[in-house]
Amino acid sequence: MAAALIDRNVLAWAAVGAAAFLVLPWYAIEDGVFTVTWLARYPGDPAVAPAVVQALVHHRLWLLPAGLLSLAPIVGLGARHGRGRATVLFAAGGLGLAWVAVQGFAIGGQPGIGIGGLVVVTSLLMLFSIGLAEMGFGNGDRFVSAAIVVVLALVLVFVFFPVARVLAAAVRDDGGGLALGQFWSTFSSREIWGLDCLTSRVGCGVAWNTVFLGLLVGASTTALGLAFALVATRTAFPAQKVLRMLTVLPIITPPFVIGLAVILIFGRAGAVTTFAEWAFGIPASRWIYGLPGVWLAQVLAFTPVAFLVLIGVVEGVSPSLEEAAQTLRAGQWRTFTTVSLPLIRPGLANAFLLGFIESLADFGNPLVLSGNYSVLSISIFFAIVGAQHDQARAAVLSIVMLVFTLGAFYAQRRWLGRRSYATVTGKGDAGLHPPLPRIVRGLAYATAIPWAVFTAVIYLMILFGGFVEAWGRNHHFSLRHYTAAFGVDVTDSGIRWTGAAWNSFWTTIEISAIAAPLTAAVGLLTAYLLVRQRFRGQTAFEVGTMLSFAIPGTIIGISYILAFNTPPVELTGTGIILVICFVFRNMPVGVRAGIAAMSQIDRSLDEASLTLGARSLTTIRRVILPLLRPALVAALVFSFVRAMTAISAIVFLVSANYDMATSYIVGRVENGDYGLAIAYCSVLIVFMIAVVAAIERLVGRRRLGRRAPATVSLEGIPA
Repeated sequence: MAAALIDRNVLAWAAVGAAAFLVLPWYAIEDGVFTVTWLARYPGDPAVAPAVVQALVHHRLWLLPAGLLSLAPIVGLGARHGRGRATVLFAAGGLGLAWVAVQGFAIGGQPGIGIGGLVVVTSLLMLFSIGLAEMGFGNGDRFVSAAIVVVLALVLVFVFFPVARVLAAAVRDDGGGLALGQFWSTFSSREIWGLDCLTSRVGCGVAWNTVFLGLLVGASTTALGLAFALVATRTAFPAQKVLRMLTVLPIITPPFVIGLAVILIFGRAGAVTTFAEWAFGIPASRWIYGLPGVWLAQVLAFTPVAFLVLIGVVEGVSPSLEEAAQTLRAGQWRTFTTVSLPLIRPGLANAFLLGFIESLADFGNPLVLSGNYSVLSISIFFAIVGAQHDQARAAVLSIVMLVFTLGAFYAQRRWLGRRSYATVTGKGDAGLHPPLPRIVRGLAYATAIPWAVFTAVIYLMILFGGFVEAWGRNHHFSLRHYTAAFGVDVTDSGIRWTGAAWNSFWTTIEISAIAAPLTAAVGLLTAYLLVRQRFRGQTAFEVGTMLSFAIPGTIIGISYILAFNTPPVELTGTGIILVICFVFRNMPVGVRAGIAAMSQIDRSLDEASLTLGARSLTTIRRVILPLLRPALVAALVFSFVRAMTAISAIVFLVSANYDMATSYIVGRVENGDYGLAIAYCSVLIVFMIAVVAAIERLVGRRRLGRRAPATVSLEGIPA
């Protein structure tokens, strides 16, 4: 029976590949495959012909091997479970994929690959993965083998390939020749590595500025995220829902808006600066421009990422282990420091890593607030779009940033080591979390509550800015900005969306709604493969998943244009390139949140499910995924709101048909129309609050079989 099932699967994938080769258009159709206009020219026109017609009628014989190789596995169907059949599947799939790639790059004059080529490639990938599974890869589990192959292929095509294209410019001169001397001269320059700030008032190199800022932001966001997670899960604070909402607010804001609000509060003419000068005689200054301002804005912006990663980890700590420590006469402080805190190390490590990398790659806040404090992301941006237009320098600076990211990743792995952090097992846990130590509870309240109030003030300022004539100058009440952006006329013929912002608003929602579930799915599947499976090249695979997150969005956008502006993969000007950019730009958060949460889930749960005859996919769906709800919420929320608010990665990818909200807002800011820009941001914030609440409602909270406290006590809130 099993053999027959395997035969049918192989036959099905081979048939899918053959059908696509014989029927579907091989090349991309200019108007899109979902239009019907091309059917009038099908199959004779070379622009819409299937591969078999392309080869036999239009003399593109190099396409024939792909079709023949997709059919080759049928030859091995008679050899059930044999090494011969596994070899046929492996060789046919691998050679077919290699041939499609080689002919696409080597033979010029071809259009980009279309729906037919894509389906054939998918068929070859599946046949290749089945062959690997029958050879013993992934413990012979075909789902695991297919998942690893598909995720690896996606990462290679949409992360390594475009990044490699732009980084290759670091070692090439203007003529395309190898220029290692030029690379070393730029890489080792004092502008990057200088330490003059230690002996004089001259600033340090841009590399040291960036890594120092990253360490400060990583430590600050992790500490704040932990404080919020403890208050939200381990205390009886009465306004937890409000606190959670304020915690997540900064993540749903276009990045430069926080910087603008910080300037209007702490700048030379800001509210706090004006009050301090009037009340205490402190002269106005530009202290906010530089390290303090960028640090403040980045901590505001990235604390939600740390909170989303840590809240699931803090919830996952088993109360029975804490009760056992107290049974052995350990006090609250000793229990927290020797049991609870060590068990949340994966969350702390992943939160710090994400905060550090986010700080390195951030573009919006340093653009507004950095002043004379130069950082890598801004230097890269001006190297590309500034007067110097030096792509080689931008590539070298990107390599420096990548070195720091890989160093942080290595340090994180060394700190976590090979210890086990599993606390969620198959046993019911009737214990209750003991009270936090008084000092920890007091510190959590003293940290989280003022920061939440400060966050609320920032957002009240942003909301206020949309209802006045000119923020900072004319504070007369006005609705003209909202009318201009989101005006609606109701006529006899129906509703007319007359506002100037509607087109970009609907496009942004559509792209984000498509990208978010894909991002969460790929991220959590990758986390499952990294935590639960063992395979060769796993460490390199894990580093590869973080690569797009470590590179500034500006470089990602340019790399996608360089890689996907010409055949064989031609995507520029389409909505697909925006979706793909968002998926692989934001995937690392889902990966890190999934790794942190899955590190706490005991492997015995998976093994019990598999022992009872469940397949890997069923085990993931019925056992693991319900326990990963916090990580799923984190991945969905982060990917959706980042797709709604991204700017640096997509500023080069938008087109007339696919204009995004943030690119529209930046255009308004460049034209000095701050009121409309702020009004648009306010609408985005309100809309995303509703979406985040809906995601949490739909996904729900995981159930760990633990008792809830019977009473509520406010004891321990500092006066």
